[in-house]
Amino acid sequence: MAKLGVPLVLLWLLWGYSLALGGKVNKHKPWIETSYHGVITENMDTVLLDPPLVALDKDAPIPYAGEICAFKIFGQDAPFEAVVLNRTSGEGVLKASSQVDCESQKEYTFIIQAYDCGAGPNGADWKKSHKAVVHIQVNDVNEFSPVFRESLYKASVTEGKIYDSILQVEAWDQDCSPQYSQICNYEIVTAGTPFAIDRNGNIRNTEQLSFDKQQSYKILVSAFDCGQKKAKEDVGVHIEVKPVCRPGWQGWNKRVDYEPGTGSKQLFPKMHLETCGGPLSGMKVMLELQTNHIGKGCDRETYSEKSLQKLCGAASGSTDLLPAPSPSTNWTASLLTDSGRDSDLIYRFDGHQATNVPDHAVPQNLTDQFTVAMWMKHGPSPGLRAEKETILCNSDKTEMNRHHYSLYVHNCRLVFLLRRDFTQIDTFRPAEFHWKLEQICDKEWHYYVINVEFPAVTLFVDGVTYEPYLVTDDWPIHSAKIDTQLTVGACWQGVEVATPRFTQYFHGSLSGLTIRPGRIETQKVISCLQACKEGLDINSLESLAKDIKFYFNPAQSVLVVEGEDVDSINTAMTKISYINSRQFPTPGLRRLHITASVQCFGEETCLSIPDIRAVVMVLPPSEPRITITGLKQLIRPASELRGPLGVAPFKELRITSTVMRGDAFGGPHRLSVTEVMHNLDYCDVLVIGDELNPERESLEIHHSALLGKHLDATNSTSGISIYGVDSMAHYEQALRQLRYRNWRPAALSERRFRLTCSELNGRYTSNEFNLEVSVLHRAAPMEHINHVAAPPQYMRPVHHPLMIHALNSHTSEAAPPAATVVIVICIAALVVIVVIGIYRIHATHQEASRDDEDEVKDLETDWGSSALNITINPMEDIRGPQALAEAVRGEECEEEDEDEDEELVGSVTIAESDKSDEEEEEKEEGSEEVVGKREKSEWDSSRVTY
Repeated sequence: MAKLGVPLVLLWLLWGYSLALGGKVNKHKPWIETSYHGVITENMDTVLLDPPLVALDKDAPIPYAGEICAFKIFGQDAPFEAVVLNRTSGEGVLKASSQVDCESQKEYTFIIQAYDCGAGPNGADWKKSHKAVVHIQVNDVNEFSPVFRESLYKASVTEGKIYDSILQVEAWDQDCSPQYSQICNYEIVTAGTPFAIDRNGNIRNTEQLSFDKQQSYKILVSAFDCGQKKAKEDVGVHIEVKPVCRPGWQGWNKRVDYEPGTGSKQLFPKMHLETCGGPLSGMKVMLELQTNHIGKGCDRETYSEKSLQKLCGAASGSTDLLPAPSPSTNWTASLLTDSGRDSDLIYRFDGHQATNVPDHAVPQNLTDQFTVAMWMKHGPSPGLRAEKETILCNSDKTEMNRHHYSLYVHNCRLVFLLRRDFTQIDTFRPAEFHWKLEQICDKEWHYYVINVEFPAVTLFVDGVTYEPYLVTDDWPIHSAKIDTQLTVGACWQGVEVATPRFTQYFHGSLSGLTIRPGRIETQKVISCLQACKEGLDINSLESLAKDIKFYFNPAQSVLVVEGEDVDSINTAMTKISYINSRQFPTPGLRRLHITASVQCFGEETCLSIPDIRAVVMVLPPSEPRITITGLKQLIRPASELRGPLGVAPFKELRITSTVMRGDAFGGPHRLSVTEVMHNLDYCDVLVIGDELNPERESLEIHHSALLGKHLDATNSTSGISIYGVDSMAHYEQALRQLRYRNWRPAALSERRFRLTCSELNGRYTSNEFNLEVSVLHRAAPMEHINHVAAPPQYMRPVHHPLMIHALNSHTSEAAPPAATVVIVICIAALVVIVVIGIYRIHATHQEASRDDEDEVKDLETDWGSSALNITINPMEDIRGPQALAEAVRGEECEEEDEDEDEELVGSVTIAESDKSDEEEEEKEEGSEEVVGKREKSEWDSSRVTY
């Protein structure tokens, strides 16, 4: 306490001393410098001042008056405050009262004053210094990265030139200081590019660019500020290389995808011709669709030749000399086949292959009118000395070597030989007809039709008519009783050699070789048979300019466009499209070749336009899934199998076809099942197990079921085949009318069948639909006729077979009166039951008859011809009236023996006998014959035997 009291005493003494001296304590104002300069770094709070902030007061060391209590700042929105660090020494500091941002304000100027502590402890009579000016500079921090002024830069250059500057990119920085806000460097980030960039952002190419090598470049560029801070995001620069102006087509794609079922598709929607400004007077463009590698030269229907002839309306009666190998057409089994596409039946002859057509298959009666048709693919003959290559030849089988008629190729000429017999004509007449055509040796498929209207012979190649350039006459052949041999692929030489053999072999491919006697083919049918399902087309013909002319070849595989104005030609080229009308086209490439010739004023040609080669890719079609559904087990009584109609095993049949397609909105991963309608070309019903026995069963279809349809049918003991190109609905109708009959079903318990259908010669096949027909030999009455013929519950059925006959004259005993009454009552009850059953069976039968009326129209289905006979069989052991009466009295018309085998099937009551099943069948067949002869009204009571 003594130590602390001394300073206080001294202060009071000094204060008293000052009062004694002047009477006034705070005599002087504080003093500060007149100006200050300070620096503060943004985002910091302390200002570095020069000179330091210090206030002096001459009143020191007098307490309060000589001390500095505050610094005050005067300035508009100056974000600073002055803080006194030491009141005695007058030291202070400037601090930022809020965040200082150089980007918002770089400098601040304001006024500052110092204040002493006044005359006493309460701060009264304080004095302030003069005003001093403070200048503060805000130092920058490199907090921002460079940013490019554009999000993407684009430029174009012409190939072959070196540019000093292709384009300039520019970046900027938000920092406030020159050090951090200036961009000091640019850099190309993408490696391996033929470009460079300087410090100012100018991009140049370091080598000559080639349009053929690369048509465009995409590079990334970055920027650095002077503080070496890199831009956060690089900028893209797209540089397009333009070719030196060369005349030619531009804006086309080398590949065009075609989706089946979409109709026509534009091939070159953005195509145009660059002429480099040259004035043109005319232009001609030729488009060629090359499809010689597809099937027989293009995408044609691949049904059998016979089916195609039906579809095109060709006359019937043609003979296929190159059919598919089968047990009945086995002469083509040894030939080489080339399946090609879509199961096309193509035979390839290599100069060592030929076949004899059997006599039963040789077309007869070739009169003055007949037609020979074929598909042929043939190239130049091998060897220096070309020999005849025989396609078709009819020659003597033995003894002689005369050629009656033949078709052959010789030195790329097609020759048809026809020698008449003396019995038909005896004068010098035309015999050989020659055609010289490029198509014969161009190694491509063509359709040849030779129409013979003797003595005129006309050749059609791909639907175009050609007259022979040379006709050679000859004498008729002398008649001789010598058999002839028809051959394909060579000619039969019966004499002049040790053993008969083939000669003049054919080199090439053949398909669909047919002869139709007695008629010639019409131009319309020929065009239909060789029609191509794919080709070129032009959309919106009305929008074409008037000066545009265009031409198609018959197959629409070649298109020629002519015009005077380039813009009109360009418009026409954008409207050219590819079309394929097949529902399931052959997938794969189709090549396109475009050639163009240009004429200038006063010159024939002035520009050379390079050819274009592109492809159309036909995508694989959605494969259909053909599904056959229906009842897989059919249970029928033996009597129905023996009936005149038999049973319809496929009456509930249904054929559907579905495809899997991608969702247009959900992409290829979202598939949907869509039902489609298309044709079928055959359905086969095969018998599983033992073949049919013609002596007791049959599987057949009535001819009326095929009327109005493009269908035919063949049957054998192994099954039945319905064939022809027709709709699934027509196949359904035909198969539902298929009938199976068995007139001796005693030993048969079941029959199994298998049905399969096909589209496009087996390219798409259905599931194997198996059906079992079970035979019901001893069905309970109610099981066969269902519940409709059951007697009412209040009537008890009488199971005893009753014989109601007039008693024989030798019977001496008479039935007692009581027994007679009981018998009459039982008979009356039985008659009521039979009448009710007959009425209900009649109603059911009429419904069944109406169902079958559409299937077999030529059969009567009324009640009179329904073969219904109501028979009450007598008992095998004829008992006397007395015994019968006793039995009836004892049992009161109820069952006497539960094991007695008696049944009511339909409307027939059959008593059990000891005879065999065969005897029962004979008896039933005899009964059916009797009933079949009856032609009376629906109910004839005279036919019922009591």
